[in-house]
Amino acid sequence: MTIPKHEPRAIFDQAIEHTRTLSPATFDQWFGGVQFDDLTDGVLTLRVQNEFVLEWVRDNFLPALTDKIRELTGWSVQVAWTIDQNLESPIARRVELTPVRPRALVVRPTSAAPPAPPPRPEPSLRRIPSLPDDLNPKHTFASFVVGPSNQLAHAAAIAAAGGGGRRYNPLFICGGTGLGKTHLMHAIAHRVYEGRPDARIIYVSAEKFTNDFITAIQHHRMDDFRARYRSNCDVLLVDDIQFLAGREQTQEEFFHTFNALHTLDRQIVVTSDKYPQNLERMEERLVSRFSWGLVADIQVPELETRVAIVRNKAALEGIALTDDVALYLAQMVRSNVRELEGTLIRLAAKSSLTGRPVDLPFARAEITATSPPRAQMMSVEDIQRAVCHHFHLRSIDLTSKDRHKSVAFARHVAMYLCKQRLKCSFPEIGRAFGNRDHTTVMSAVRKIEAQRDSDPQVRAHLEALEKKLADE
Repeated sequence: MTIPKHEPRAIFDQAIEHTRTLSPATFDQWFGGVQFDDLTDGVLTLRVQNEFVLEWVRDNFLPALTDKIRELTGWSVQVAWTIDQNLESPIARRVELTPVRPRALVVRPTSAAPPAPPPRPEPSLRRIPSLPDDLNPKHTFASFVVGPSNQLAHAAAIAAAGGGGRRYNPLFICGGTGLGKTHLMHAIAHRVYEGRPDARIIYVSAEKFTNDFITAIQHHRMDDFRARYRSNCDVLLVDDIQFLAGREQTQEEFFHTFNALHTLDRQIVVTSDKYPQNLERMEERLVSRFSWGLVADIQVPELETRVAIVRNKAALEGIALTDDVALYLAQMVRSNVRELEGTLIRLAAKSSLTGRPVDLPFARAEITATSPPRAQMMSVEDIQRAVCHHFHLRSIDLTSKDRHKSVAFARHVAMYLCKQRLKCSFPEIGRAFGNRDHTTVMSAVRKIEAQRDSDPQVRAHLEALEKKLADE
């Protein structure tokens, strides 16, 4: 059965009926403390009476519920929780619950009954006139594939858009090119406007902010500029803030804009390809403010997430794709999401022109013809072997539990090189080095990055290894 996307309650009701059949008695007991609030762009908002109910429902019922919603809509479902002891419309009714609220409304001496509130209008799918034209309509939370590499940034973005959970201000999203930072920015804008059509939201790149500032100076319209970015703004989204580097006057203006909005508790979201502390030629006071809220990074997606991204993109574009081709593309394209999706579109276009199906032999032939062969030959094992040879270690040392200083340093260097040269995700590197946790890999990579800039000996080791790997 196909359900229109503009009927979120109908989608949820069908999913909840499916969930109820798994354990009717237990369901009624626990869902008497749960209320449905919203289902928009794959974000399910539920209200619960307390944390105990939240944990039980999340652990015992949520997988079945979200799987059914995903089956009905194709959305990647995320849940936003709100705790409220007083639920107006719980999903299930407990026997002991008695409606007392209407009786309390009657006892009002010499006071006329308040008029009934106007009915809430049904959500509209029409394009809201005030929504910026440069937002991609496909970049919503529903089309964003969530995995361990981007889970924190995704959850923080939903909260910033008013979707529940703790809201951080500012939200600083950082990560490499093509990993989904701009997608999340657009999704925030779409979600805010859907819930608040009158919201004044500004989405700009740092480059455009700079150009607007220069134009305002040239035409003596600084009052208009400041009114737009400070007084007439409810949500400010600034992409690629690193491009303000070295522009002292623009940084000064942005600093005061930031302060004005933050004082008014207006949401600020900023993206960058670097962490705040690594931004070069950026004023210290501005860097400090970027860290006031939450810094959420997006890493290169792990294999499973890349497979999900390929499948999701294929479904959106109407491309027939088998599981073996999706897996092959995810294995061959690791650098970023944009390149992965671009490779899929290129294969589909070539398939359309030649009349050949997008099967595994076709995908292999096309990728082999267009990719540098050396990049395909390089592997984690190649880097591990080169590092062991350089430091006179055995290959087993890098994957062992040995914490001797010399072994640990070599292991950290190998992890760093895998991240830099192969663009592997932290979980993938961790699995290749004795099933270590991704946070251990993250710490090792950052440690070597810092030492490369400050320690000449470390820099010499890295340069020698990189030269050796380039010659192979």
